[in-house]
Amino acid sequence: MKININKLTIKYNNEIVGYLVQLDEENIAFQYNDAWIEKGFSISPFSLPLSDKVYINRKRNFDGLYGVFRDCLPDGWGSLLTIRALQKIGVDYNKLLPLTKLSLINESGLGGLSFEPFNQIEKNNINIDLDLLSKNAKEIYEGSNINQDFDTIYKLGGSSGGARPKIHLKIGEEWRIIKFPTRYDGDNIGIEEYNANNLAKKCGINVNEFKLFDSNICQGYFASKRFDRLANKRVHVISLSSLLETTHTIPNLDYIHLFEVINVVCIDKEENIKEAYKRMCFNVLYGNKDDHGKNFSFLYDEIKKGYVLSPAYDLTKTPFKLEHEMSVNGNGKPEIKDLKDVGKIIKLSNRYCNDVIENILKIINNR
Repeated sequence: MKININKLTIKYNNEIVGYLVQLDEENIAFQYNDAWIEKGFSISPFSLPLSDKVYINRKRNFDGLYGVFRDCLPDGWGSLLTIRALQKIGVDYNKLLPLTKLSLINESGLGGLSFEPFNQIEKNNINIDLDLLSKNAKEIYEGSNINQDFDTIYKLGGSSGGARPKIHLKIGEEWRIIKFPTRYDGDNIGIEEYNANNLAKKCGINVNEFKLFDSNICQGYFASKRFDRLANKRVHVISLSSLLETTHTIPNLDYIHLFEVINVVCIDKEENIKEAYKRMCFNVLYGNKDDHGKNFSFLYDEIKKGYVLSPAYDLTKTPFKLEHEMSVNGNGKPEIKDLKDVGKIIKLSNRYCNDVIENILKIINNR
């Protein structure tokens, strides 16, 4: 692999979006391609509006990258795999330039953007045995020696985000994310997330297609269809945190920020605000406190020619967390009154808010 890359071409379904150039140790420049300015869209509406301007992130966030590019990089599980894969060939991931890290992202990378040139470090042989992959993933997560199937684990999961081990698998024409448990989750976290998504769906929340894959060692592995893939096309995605150029690792956002962003960037404002309100209520009433700014995202809809709220994801109960990652009306331990107060702030009717809350309580309490 090439260790230092100073320039990348950014593409979206084979069309050139623009270019990233490492100017020096601290500064990275981005500029849209002329043809993209004429017929494309802003990949980050607040930070990178369509223009021929040269953009440089002076905030020094994300090692000089804008949030939309940081979204593409792996974190959590994906970072662990990438670090281990590079260790095998004597490369320190933490010393790589940001553009070199972007060049490592393969076809399963998150979102709609791809980067050239591409640095390939994994082997191409893969073995799809979910129980074996789960066992190997747990060993890697817990710091055991790299096993002989590491290359398979890395190829299928090296572009992942989030803390839990997972793989990105293309089955026929559909991409799916399949998650594995860690010892901290318990073996049956898969069916727990499956049940959470079932409840959310019954509550009228837009969740992506999901299923439970069979296992001989647990009750099954949770899998969801990727919403950043549509047939053979990639779909552009940007998280709430990255739109606001902030990290999701610090609880510095409130649900009000989510509603404000929807009101500015979404093409179906009322529909998306009501959808986000249902998700806020579900997270609070069900007990999903892992509701940080990277667990809310926006898709660019090429038919509607605008951004829409992505389907809900990472829905699970988190009893070990003391407070919500995103506060509700300034409260990290929100109550029903906070949900109703937020409804007033965003100008939803009392009847709508009451109906949403009562419906969710009825469904989660009668499960």
